[in-house]
Amino acid sequence: MKINVIFVLLLAGLTLGCGGYGSSTPAAAQPGTMPTLTQLVPNTAISGGSNFTLTVNGSNFASDATVNWNGAVQTTTFVSATQVTAAIPASAIAAPATVQVSVTNPGKAGTGGQYGSGGTLSETSGNMNFTVN
Repeated sequence: MKINVIFVLLLAGLTLGCGGYGSSTPAAAQPGTMPTLTQLVPNTAISGGSNFTLTVNGSNFASDATVNWNGAVQTTTFVSATQVTAAIPASAIAAPATVQVSVTNPGKAGTGGQYGSGGTLSETSGNMNFTVN
């Protein structure tokens, strides 16, 4: 009788220790790669000027990174992990201003699998100032 009780308790402990049916909740998204800005070329423009290409130098730029001009996404071209360019329209420099420029690496969607993958979060660099004189 004691052996049967011990066996049943041991079997119950092993079953509970296995975690039951597993998790149905997908994994949370992980932090993405944070881009860093080091230089804007040019870093100034004359108000009322024509459209131009802004070169943003830095590090950790994803191939689908976007340049933000005062928070608005601009048409961006990936050059390398250390350089992207953006087409800045003439309307963006129509009047004198200090413009905040940043770069965003978009988040990535999670993948399937038994427990799912939460993917990565979108990450945006700190701002650099661009001066419109």
